[in-house]
Amino acid sequence: MLEKMNLTMLVDFYEFTMANGYFVEGFENRIAYFDMFFRKVPDGGGFAIMVGLEQLIEYIKNLKFDEEDIAYLRSKGIFDERFLTYLKDFEFSCDIWSMPEGTPIFPMEPIVTVRGPIIEAQFIETMLLLTVNHQSLIATKANRIVRAADGRNVMEFGSRRAQGYHGAIFGARAAYIAGCSGTACAISDRLYGIPALGTMAHSWVQLFDTEYEAFRSYAEIYPDNCILLVDTYNVLHSGIPNAIRVFNEVILPKGYRPKGIRIDSGDITYLSKKARKMLDEAGFPDCAITASNSLDEYIIRDTLMQGAQIDMYGVGERLITSRSEPVFGGVYKLAAIERDGEIIPKIKISENTSKITNPGFKQVYRLYSKETGEAIADVITLFDEEIREDEAYEIFDPEHTWKRKKVGGFTAKKMLVKIFDKGKCVYQSPDIHTIKAYCKQQVDLLWDEVKRFENPHRYYVDLSPALWEMKETLLGKYVTGTGEADK
Repeated sequence: MLEKMNLTMLVDFYEFTMANGYFVEGFENRIAYFDMFFRKVPDGGGFAIMVGLEQLIEYIKNLKFDEEDIAYLRSKGIFDERFLTYLKDFEFSCDIWSMPEGTPIFPMEPIVTVRGPIIEAQFIETMLLLTVNHQSLIATKANRIVRAADGRNVMEFGSRRAQGYHGAIFGARAAYIAGCSGTACAISDRLYGIPALGTMAHSWVQLFDTEYEAFRSYAEIYPDNCILLVDTYNVLHSGIPNAIRVFNEVILPKGYRPKGIRIDSGDITYLSKKARKMLDEAGFPDCAITASNSLDEYIIRDTLMQGAQIDMYGVGERLITSRSEPVFGGVYKLAAIERDGEIIPKIKISENTSKITNPGFKQVYRLYSKETGEAIADVITLFDEEIREDEAYEIFDPEHTWKRKKVGGFTAKKMLVKIFDKGKCVYQSPDIHTIKAYCKQQVDLLWDEVKRFENPHRYYVDLSPALWEMKETLLGKYVTGTGEADK
């Protein structure tokens, strides 16, 4: 899809002013390291889900400036002509590492790292953040909703409320990876193989003279996939009785069983209980009940706590827009530069401690218990550090360093995977169904306490001693006045 649209110019304008400045100063070949990370899990959750890498790869593969782009920049009257010539011949040459799609991720750890010439590494900031922030937001919300449904299918129904058509298409992709069973968005099925689902709207029922005629017509056309929307007029006094009548008169004689009914309004807990009783008494205990209408994880959880007889949920606007918290706060910060082959760490300091960055070229290890398979903690290390599995490893809280724990009997997995090597893609994205299965498997390895909706246990993301010492040294350097810090 992205091959048909040149998104190179979808960039914050200051990326151009900085790039031109780097070029004029002769810094265009200076090697820089940038990290994408986020500071807070949406909705106060215990973890987020990394999604959007495949689209980032497509974007980077297609980076190019055409004549119209160069003419536009020239028209601004502020860019050096040599810089514009550089852009005309632009070829991406950076190295990129990323967490795989579907991976549970946690605040402050790098989820994407970029190394390369400063102009190139800086330039991709906008699209990298846009792509990963959006899909990770929707995946994180969708996973909360799927977990609230407690094994029942959740269908993504949000296209018409999405923030633009890309929001609908990529939102459906993210929701499926995070656990949804399908989408109402047909183009997402065609592009990515996400099962497209849906039957009828209220307009179908209203078009006919009677609800019974509307149901009968639909059943005649789709006898083996008959799901009837029963709340156009009255669920209990009209919709379900007419549905049962059509099931008996049309579906059964054709040798099929009805697939279900959908309730889209009213008190779905109460109505589902009554509907279940009516369907069971009519001989249709296998007829599924689907509920929709402005649902989220909290409403779904409450319906099930109250005994709702719902088999599937269709969730729209509150999923596709992550309405409760519609921003994923991923940021992209300089972590190091190279000078004469040496990596020089860089740090961003703020009086707001959550905005102090972790310096240097880094790797993330996830420690898994050999006994249970569960994730114990993440450790951010310098890139060339190794965590040995044959000896105990001490983890400690980087803010409250007296909180320490020795961990043994674990496997250590490097989480950042090489994606681009000197501008060439060296990573094959799995198909979406494989990513979905991986996501479920990885979420299942988190402690239940981390997966609570309210006040979840804080998953440990610690720094290695070497990285912690590097950070403390830089903080001391700038705070004591030998460098500069924020005022």
